[in-house]
Amino acid sequence: MSISDGFALAALSAGAFFFLAGTVGLLRFPDVYARLHALTKADNFGLGLMIFGLGIEAWSWSVALKLLLIWILVMFASTTACHLVARTALSMGVRPWRRS
Repeated sequence: MSISDGFALAALSAGAFFFLAGTVGLLRFPDVYARLHALTKADNFGLGLMIFGLGIEAWSWSVALKLLLIWILVMFASTTACHLVARTALSMGVRPWRRS
């Protein structure tokens, strides 16, 4: 196993950990706003790490650039979807959770 394989494995493992953390946040946090925050932040960073790990192992620069383009498009889609869900929840009167 070469050094680049080790970096790729570390990035892919860290990305999987962030995906898992986002899923735990989605299941454990009390309201829709906290869940959205945990899910979008962890998933975007996790996907970035996964793309980095796959980019290290890519056969050519064109494959690495396509992976980067996929990450950018997913970030825009995720941000837009998060904004729409939060705005819809706010317009329906869903209040943020507060401790008593």
